[in-house]
Amino acid sequence: MHPGIDISRPLSYTPITVSQKGEYYIQMSSIKVNNKHVPLDTSLLSLKQHGLGGAMISTTTPYTILEHSIFTTVNFSLKSSRGYTQTKPVAPFGVCYESNKITSSRLGPGVPNIDLVLRTQNVIWRIFGADLMVQAHPGVTSLGFVDGGSHPKASIVIGAYQLEDNLLQFDLAKSRLGLSSSLKPQRTNCANLNFTSSA
Repeated sequence: MHPGIDISRPLSYTPITVSQKGEYYIQMSSIKVNNKHVPLDTSLLSLKQHGLGGAMISTTTPYTILEHSIFTTVNFSLKSSRGYTQTKPVAPFGVCYESNKITSSRLGPGVPNIDLVLRTQNVIWRIFGADLMVQAHPGVTSLGFVDGGSHPKASIVIGAYQLEDNLLQFDLAKSRLGLSSSLKPQRTNCANLNFTSSA
């Protein structure tokens, strides 16, 4: 990894479950917006034995999908923390804002971070502004989450946009997932991966 950064060192690990269809699930305990816990039905975050609930990782889903009540609560917490005024949404997104009302930072749009708190409280998947917000239309910036309705198979599907520039290590032998969170704070990204280095 250029520029001379070993991103495999600080990985955090959480248990992973593989369904009969080859889908990857992780269990979450809560969600934080701007470092504050979002009030939600935490039973939705638990992976049930019959395969419902929990959080699924999907590289074929463009944007993260949230069960309706989770989507609504996360949106309310995000809007309340900054006092944003919503504008007409641009499909497939349900929550959009005027771009000129959102400040910019080194890590993308200056919106509060969203933390996915995994099975243990000390393992957090932090999503920064660059991975949260999408320029959906000229002058319109949208929350890159999609409302999945009231009874989805998985309560959360972490999509490709939110997976970008995150190192994920699928250690199936130990039934665990290693994750780095976004590489952007380290001033690097997956495009800098050095495939010529020896293991």
